[in-house]
Amino acid sequence: MHLYNLGPNQTEITTGNRSVLYSYSTPVVVQVHGVGCFRTETRHSVTTSRHINKYLDGRNATTVTQDQIDSFADGGKITVTAQN
Repeated sequence: MHLYNLGPNQTEITTGNRSVLYSYSTPVVVQVHGVGCFRTETRHSVTTSRHINKYLDGRNATTVTQDQIDSFADGGKITVTAQN
């Protein structure tokens, strides 16, 4: 496991082929290397939205529920049933 401080209140945790972006203490983006990125559909704050957009840097991300992001951050799998 690797922990990267990306800036104030922005942390990325990488384990194996997955990375999770935390804004403050909330997981908001997951990336499965070789598969793609997934972002929360929940609107948190302006700052968290800025963290998400900066992290994605123009990459496409599938929008999924916050519950799916939370599950993935805890080691679960994401079942893609949401729209992009």
